[in-house]
Amino acid sequence: MPARRTAAAVAALGLTPLALTALSAAPAAAHGSMGDPVSRVAQCYAEGPENPKSAACGAAVAAGGTQALYDWNGIRIGDAAGRHQELIADGRLCSAGNDEFKGLDLARTDWPATRVSSGSHAFEYRVTAPHKGTFKVYITKSGYDPAKPLAWSDLDLDHPVATATDPVASGGFYTFSGTLPERSGPHVLYAIWQRSDSPEAFYSCSDVTYGGGAVTGGGTPATAPAATAPSEEQIEDGADRSTIEHHGHGDQDAATTTDPKPAHPTATAEPAAESGPGTGAGADAGIGTGSGGENGAESGADVPKAAGAGRDLAETGGGRDTVFLAMGGAGVLAVGAAVLFASARRKAATGRR
Repeated sequence: MPARRTAAAVAALGLTPLALTALSAAPAAAHGSMGDPVSRVAQCYAEGPENPKSAACGAAVAAGGTQALYDWNGIRIGDAAGRHQELIADGRLCSAGNDEFKGLDLARTDWPATRVSSGSHAFEYRVTAPHKGTFKVYITKSGYDPAKPLAWSDLDLDHPVATATDPVASGGFYTFSGTLPERSGPHVLYAIWQRSDSPEAFYSCSDVTYGGGAVTGGGTPATAPAATAPSEEQIEDGADRSTIEHHGHGDQDAATTTDPKPAHPTATAEPAAESGPGTGAGADAGIGTGSGGENGAESGADVPKAAGAGRDLAETGGGRDTVFLAMGGAGVLAVGAAVLFASARRKAATGRR
């Protein structure tokens, strides 16, 4: 092989794996929170992080600060892989064990709530970076007392009220149907979005109230105001205060979109076609203590993170520093290849003489 071609081949072989390494190191993030019934964190963000209107959201800010509300779409565990009960302790479900969101775990009877009734319900999950995965929504059991910290035993884990795998995002929402059982008074809907393309999972608590006047499990009247979701304008206005990074993944799938809806329906809107609970197929986001199964990383590039650790989400191979190091390494190798190429040319020219 001529020296010139040899040098080019060496350069190409040297750069290719490093370029692939840089690509695999780029973080991949999925983000979101329940939009209907609106999640606790999204409700408090809608009130305004700096001056929340409700006493419950004010207490959440006092406990955990305002940043948690600006990061409303980032309650997650990077290496969950279906191990939700194993990684999240009782009393920490709404924060997913993340101290940044600990104010959301406060046991109170006055969290703003969405009024619901038994029967079919169209759930809407506000997504700011879509990915494949399975949604499961659970409801607290009859007799639930909101004055006590939410525990796994409070949830009816055997009967999720909604299950959906790989729904299509439209207008910035994943929409899927479920069935709310007979209940009375205040309850909590606990949503888990387990990605199938990563071990990362997202969590949210939505406060709801059935029927007329809400009452606690002990029969004490509650004073929960009505919940409202943040507007698109509010989300856009607070984006520069968020520490959540999307890395452009909202545009990677032509079949999905995160463009905001012109008019977002309220919680009392007509439900979508009934699919009932458990209609999803494929990857399961169920509660478990296994080490991954169908929900584990499908790519060896995924690097797990501790529960609630850090703010860079679902990194595949490393963080931003890894990408920059890889790029720097590629630059050094490119210089070396250029030197080798020049040397080969000189030797070839000398040989021709």
